[in-house]
Amino acid sequence: MKTKMLLYVCALWLAGLGLALAQANSIEALDVTQQGGKTLVRITTKEPLAAVPPNFAVSNPARIAFDFPNTVNALGRASQDVGQGDLRSMNVVQGTDRTRVVLNLRRPVAHEATVDGRNLLITLSEPPLAATAPGGQVARFAAGRADTKHAIRDVDFRRGRGGEGRVVVDLSDTTTGIDIRQQGQNIIVEFLQTALPENLRRRLDVVDFGTPVNTVATFQQGENVRMVIEPKGQWEHTAYQSDTQFVLEVKPVVLDASRAAQRGRYTGEKLSLNFQNVEVRAVLNVIADFTDLNIITSDTVTGNITLRLKDVPWDQALDIILQTRGLDSRRSGNVIWIAPRDELATREKLALEAQQQISDLEQTRTESFQMNYQKAIDVQKLLSDPNQRILSKRGSAVVDTRTNTLFVQDTPSRLDEVRKLLAKIDVPVRQVMIEARIVEANETFSRNLGVKLGYLDNRGLRGGTPGSPLGGGARILPSGNYLGSGEQTANTTVSQPTPTFIPDTQNVVLPAAGLNGFNAGSLSLSIFNSAMERFLFLELSALEADGKGKIISSPRVLTADQVEAVIEQGTEIPYQQATSSGATSVSFRKANLALKVKPQITPDGNIIMTLDVNKDQPGATTAAGVQINTKHVKTEVLVENGGTVVIGGIYEQNDRTDITKVPLLGDLPLLGWLFKNNSVATGKTELLVFITPRIMNERLSIR
Repeated sequence: MKTKMLLYVCALWLAGLGLALAQANSIEALDVTQQGGKTLVRITTKEPLAAVPPNFAVSNPARIAFDFPNTVNALGRASQDVGQGDLRSMNVVQGTDRTRVVLNLRRPVAHEATVDGRNLLITLSEPPLAATAPGGQVARFAAGRADTKHAIRDVDFRRGRGGEGRVVVDLSDTTTGIDIRQQGQNIIVEFLQTALPENLRRRLDVVDFGTPVNTVATFQQGENVRMVIEPKGQWEHTAYQSDTQFVLEVKPVVLDASRAAQRGRYTGEKLSLNFQNVEVRAVLNVIADFTDLNIITSDTVTGNITLRLKDVPWDQALDIILQTRGLDSRRSGNVIWIAPRDELATREKLALEAQQQISDLEQTRTESFQMNYQKAIDVQKLLSDPNQRILSKRGSAVVDTRTNTLFVQDTPSRLDEVRKLLAKIDVPVRQVMIEARIVEANETFSRNLGVKLGYLDNRGLRGGTPGSPLGGGARILPSGNYLGSGEQTANTTVSQPTPTFIPDTQNVVLPAAGLNGFNAGSLSLSIFNSAMERFLFLELSALEADGKGKIISSPRVLTADQVEAVIEQGTEIPYQQATSSGATSVSFRKANLALKVKPQITPDGNIIMTLDVNKDQPGATTAAGVQINTKHVKTEVLVENGGTVVIGGIYEQNDRTDITKVPLLGDLPLLGWLFKNNSVATGKTELLVFITPRIMNERLSIR
């Protein structure tokens, strides 16, 4: 008994010794002073610190937290009021394996931490610059080590899911100093004490990625590497570092408040993290403390991570950590389970296989479904389709066509799915009234001007001498043709019974033609001497026609959603067609007004229509048969309910001017009108096709 008691005491002593060794360090003192507008916080520990403890910052409420691993609180108190500068108070919270010191601030400020032996010196300065701060002001992203030479191993550009541009820089180590500032419309990133290989000194044109970034230029600037990012439009940027990978994201800014949800898929509260080679599980604990969520981490989650994040949503920070370490998460309520991707996939696969085994052993039952609007035979084909089978392997469906009833036999879980499916598809189909208006308008104008001009010398018919002397006994006699000359000199018999009119004396015969079956109007003038022996005849003719016409065809058809409908009216023209035996047969070809349409009602109440509109008419008759004048339009359009759209149109204009004249004489100014015929014809034809769809109310009838 004494031996057992001794062993028990030794075990307790060894456990206490191990705990004391594990938590060998402790926080001994806190001190706050003001130095030139800055607040200096000094945290003194029992043993010297090897490096700056992991820390993170939160904007709302404004606070900065430092985690001291394997350290206890030796202050004898858990809080301390300060009230100096932007620092209101400090809290010291001891956990099982660490102690957290929280600086409660009045507003977000920039902080810088350094180690000086047993002292951790934290300097609080003015708030950090915003992403859109004026050019020339530098925002320190990472301090880095000035005594070490760094290098850039790769520069890449990628497009994010939300349309943001990502500049990814692969660094040689995690201690590279980085400064970020905005200069004009450009973002300047300085990598301090860093070398850039020759093959990476280049300018990347990334316009084709469709992000706010146009170009990314990287070049050596003395001992530093400078990167110039040229964005466009309205934008904002964030930066973070995971191990040796530095990422700068440029996101588009959506000005419309109603579309603010499109700015990104991360909506968590922003925080800043700064961890150097810290266990992944410790970083996940920090996020759990910040979000008040329960995070369950698998035992296989191991390893360390270096992380620098500034003003990043916590859900994006968690996503970055998971992607970096090859992890994945599943959330249920306020519990997040984190494990390697393969482990989660294996667990989910096993769960699905177990569920499938239970389904295979589950007892089946039969249920009947009365179809109201769907055909039971069509629903049976849908349920039993081998390409997308809804029923289980043991399920079946039969139809009673007389009562339009569907009988389904399957497991209760599958029957529930069938019941939900039928509730969605066995509904009355909405109907659409489609009205087409085919408008043909034509306008014609014609004008004809003509003239007749003649000369008659009647002295020869009265026993005198016709014509005019030329000298030497010769005379000249104008006439319309040689018959007219013979008639006027009494050498040819006059063809008219009345000798007072000589028809062959017309010199110019260019009368106006008739229009629309009507003859032209005319006006005749005659000039003659007092003895009525010599005559000059002038006859003017003119006719003008103006016509306007309009033909409106309006076929209408009512059809169900996604059901093709056809309506047509017209004639069928017979024609002869040769057969294979050499004989002829009579066939018919349609000359119809036809409307073929298939509507689809969209979820937002608009209508997509596939349209085919014909307007054919019999034309002229030829030796081969009757011509068919065709007007045809085929298209697909999206129209709002009750709206009207013009789906097509044809406009024709014909202008024609014909001049018939006597050469040379018809070109004389003014007098030339006595020697020519003028005809003007103008025609305009316009065809427009209007479509108006209307979704019918189930309780309304067509009137």
